[in-house]
Order: sequence, then C-alpha cells, then structure tokens
Amino acid sequence: MDYQKYIERNPDVMLGKPIIRATRITVELVIRKLANGYEIADLLKSYPHLSREQVFAALEYSADVIANEDVLEPA
Repeated sequence: MDYQKYIERNPDVMLGKPIIRATRITVELVIRKLANGYEIADLLKSYPHLSREQVFAALEYSADVIANEDVLEPA
C-alpha cells in the first residue's frame, strides 16, 4: 500500500504529528484505538469520514516507522 497518499505531516496541524490527510486524526489515535480493542468497524462508526484504506495506511505507516528505528544493543 502507498500510505503516502493517505498520511501527511504538517507542522501547522497537530504539532506536525503524522495525520490522516485532510483531517486532524493522528496516526497515533488510530493505533491507540485499535490497541485498546476498537475494531475497524468501531473506528469507522466513530469517525464516519475515515475509510478502511486510511486505517490500513496508518498501520502501514506505523510498521515502516518501527522497521526503520535504530536498534540499541543492551548494555
């Protein structure tokens, strides 16, 4: 999935956190809701202007961020 068409960072919106394009919904909010037991259907009901593709884009973006983290060796 090309999440870049769904996710953006704008320093003037939500302090530059990654958001769903053209919204004020942060990727963090989407991930936290899912982590706390929301299902995608719950998210779509709570945020009717959100799409399944945008939710999956948030997940893909998060996976890429984690994949590119620097791994620290234990002391």
